[in-house]
Amino acid sequence: MPFDPALPKIPYEIERKFLVNELPSNLEKYECRRIEQGYLAVEGNGTQARLRRAGTICSLTVKRGGGTARHEWEIELSESQFQTLWPATEGRRLRKTRYDVPFENFTIEVDIYDGHHKGLIVAEVEFDDEDQCRHFQPPEWLGEDVSGKPSYSNIKLARE
Repeated sequence: MPFDPALPKIPYEIERKFLVNELPSNLEKYECRRIEQGYLAVEGNGTQARLRRAGTICSLTVKRGGGTARHEWEIELSESQFQTLWPATEGRRLRKTRYDVPFENFTIEVDIYDGHHKGLIVAEVEFDDEDQCRHFQPPEWLGEDVSGKPSYSNIKLARE
């Protein structure tokens, strides 16, 4: 099919994920929210449908692909819609607290996991384009880049 500029652009999420060597000393001063998320469906090609409650905001997100750049569609849900769908995520859930830490022109999202993954701390940084993603120099408090490593994917963590 030829390119049609009238068609909406497919949304992308471009991000890198890091382990956290040391939390910033002033973490408590940054905005944070509790996140509960569960997975409705996961396909072998990397497509996944996720429910999330972040603070008071509920959403349904579909992601497709792998690595640092993936297609992503998200719609906001009412609390009632979220509650109706939530039981379907049984056995594929996780909980974490997310802090938004500013760094240069970026926001580093620091996730501190609860439950089975208590003690795991990762950070994600989203980018406008793949060039910006490749050239990002993380602060010293971030550790190993685990982008694309299955053992640190939220779906894998939710299934454990």
